[in-house]
Amino acid sequence: MVGEECGHTGARFADRTWLVDPLCGTLNYAARTTLVAVNVALRTGSGITVAASADPFAQELFWAEGGRAYVRRDGVDEKLAPSADSRLVDVNLDQPFPNSPAFRAVQLLADAEFAEQFRPRVVSTTLAVAWVAAGRRAAYVTDGNLQDSVHFASGIALCQAAGCVVTGIHGQPLHAGAGGLVVAADEVTHAALVAIVGRQFPLDVGSVPVEP
Repeated sequence: MVGEECGHTGARFADRTWLVDPLCGTLNYAARTTLVAVNVALRTGSGITVAASADPFAQELFWAEGGRAYVRRDGVDEKLAPSADSRLVDVNLDQPFPNSPAFRAVQLLADAEFAEQFRPRVVSTTLAVAWVAAGRRAAYVTDGNLQDSVHFASGIALCQAAGCVVTGIHGQPLHAGAGGLVVAADEVTHAALVAIVGRQFPLDVGSVPVEP
């Protein structure tokens, strides 16, 4: 198991590893802001096979297994359906920023094209990643190395199972190259965000087309 507070326990190279974030949004919780998530994911080999993100205040459980993604309320499961209709895009402004100064997520908030197409939100918890899978956000953008991240593994798996477009910040395969994350409800939203992000980088760094 890998936990945010406890670190790594058990065999270092086990085939099955649980990734656990007991409280994503600690500062929100400390400030009595009810936007937090409890994230759990099971990595088997190189892939995530089971994932869940719980919202303890809304009493919702987002879960994915076997290519299916649902939200459970009052014991009833509803299939997750991504949608870009809201145009709301959550941007992670928390450190680390490994691609700084070339890329700063905060600059998206001042980008004229971003403002024309989208409405920014900063929830400061990875619950917002699950919201992309659920159609409550059009997209989510963050910098960082997210391989085996206890914060992001479950949300990424939820979005993949729900059919979202999930890549690194250049549109490259996830966990490759510059890293980061652009997860979007559809290809049009994803392409627009990758183009906007790309303007912050040198001209020789381009987006890599990906299959939906």
